[in-house]
Amino acid sequence: MAETKTHRVTVAQRPLLLSWAGATDLGRRREINQDAFLAEYPLFIVADGMGGHAGGEIASSSTVARLQAVVAAGEVNGPAIEKALELAVADIADHPETTDEGTGTTLTGVFLVGDGEDAHWVALNIGDSRVYLLRDDRLVQVTTDHSVVQELIAAGKLSPEEAEGHPYSNVITRAVGASELTAPDYVTVDVRAGDRFVICSDGLTKELTDYGIQHFLRANSDPAAGVDAMLAAALENGGRDNVTLIIVQIEDDSDSSSPPEDTSE
Repeated sequence: MAETKTHRVTVAQRPLLLSWAGATDLGRRREINQDAFLAEYPLFIVADGMGGHAGGEIASSSTVARLQAVVAAGEVNGPAIEKALELAVADIADHPETTDEGTGTTLTGVFLVGDGEDAHWVALNIGDSRVYLLRDDRLVQVTTDHSVVQELIAAGKLSPEEAEGHPYSNVITRAVGASELTAPDYVTVDVRAGDRFVICSDGLTKELTDYGIQHFLRANSDPAAGVDAMLAAALENGGRDNVTLIIVQIEDDSDSSSPPEDTSE
């Protein structure tokens, strides 16, 4: 069962409550969970590892460990994240169980930077894990997949519907791994009360459509309940891969008569 945590921030003199929850599951067909996630204010990320034997698990866990150190240091920003990823690439390359050249991990998520008037979200992405945003009851994909099929879609050679069953649907074009690091793509998102992010590996999006994700967000106002519901649905729909997701939401905290305890520490 997922657990909801909270943290208070003030943006443009407006008190806001951030709440979040995350979970990961082996799924129904895999022997090893190669996914990992980090959900600690102000950084929320998912990593989907790949590689023979334990390689994918090592890649994702090494990346998360390096990013956790960034959070602990209290300086979460693009340069600090990229330095951590460079260290993770070295960790992966040096690990005795990651001899497979295909070893690596996706990385996607959001982090909050600045304060007051200057506060904003930054979404980052390497690979085909995704960040979605539900705003004004409309779900949009914030990140762009780094994958062969996404390149074909962008070139007009493949429709999104055709991409779902394409034989190269699992082939990604960028990863954090035992090779030279390519910096993440970044997208800036303003901070707005009512927004809800879903950060997930493709183990979720293989089993739930965008409409399904939106449905479970609408049906569950608490992040932990939403995470548990989506995870259960993904497993029920087949659970063909490891499934990992985080829900982060932002609420107006000015009218709260008895606000919940801050649990982010």
